[in-house]
Amino acid sequence: MSSDQSRSGAPVPVPRTAVPLGITDPVTQARAELKAALHAIEVKANVPRRLGQATERRTQRARALAARNPAAAAVAAVALAAAVGAVVWGAVRLYVR
Repeated sequence: MSSDQSRSGAPVPVPRTAVPLGITDPVTQARAELKAALHAIEVKANVPRRLGQATERRTQRARALAARNPAAAAVAAVALAAAVGAVVWGAVRLYVR
């Protein structure tokens, strides 16, 4: 059985940043490696997309916490607001001086 197929015989999808197995032609192999490298650079360098994904993960975690323990979520929200307020206050104070 080939390593790029599942036990049921269906092909396993290859991530865009990986090189498929079983390529024997050196030119095709080089093209596949270049394509995978360019996709990996695109994924790594796309900061707005990565920030959006991180924000989505944090939002999901916060909603799960709020569903499990509303009191802890309220305390966390107040602590976050106080921290942001302190940072803004400190930045304004430094700017005014």
